[in-house]
Amino acid sequence: MKHFRKELWINVQKRREFINITPLVSECLRESGIKEGLLLCNAMHITASVFINDDEPGLHHDFEVWLDGLVPEKPHSQYRHNTFENNADAHLKRTVMGREVVVAVTDGMLDLGPWEQIFYGEFEGSRNKRVLVKIIGK
Repeated sequence: MKHFRKELWINVQKRREFINITPLVSECLRESGIKEGLLLCNAMHITASVFINDDEPGLHHDFEVWLDGLVPEKPHSQYRHNTFENNADAHLKRTVMGREVVVAVTDGMLDLGPWEQIFYGEFEGSRNKRVLVKIIGK
């Protein structure tokens, strides 16, 4: 059994953004040399997410509208957490969108469905953040 670990650094200038990281994750898989196994990809920050969905701008807009309706950023005073930082909404949005994905590796490729892509979701922005890629297999 082989294993591979790499951290990807992502710098998002906006408070919220969805970034397709499938090419970066695929490159990690190529670097690993693993042909069969499992790949874990997770956000290493409590206000960010990794999830799988379609790379379609209208859907990303819908996510943004839905998340803001569910957990609006303002007024900041509505959240007890916001006594030191104004990021309670980012914590809650991350909980809804999820922390990580696990993808099967088959014949050296990500075993994704036809429209599936891996995304990094940022809910607080404006600094460097890490995504962990861990691959186990043979």
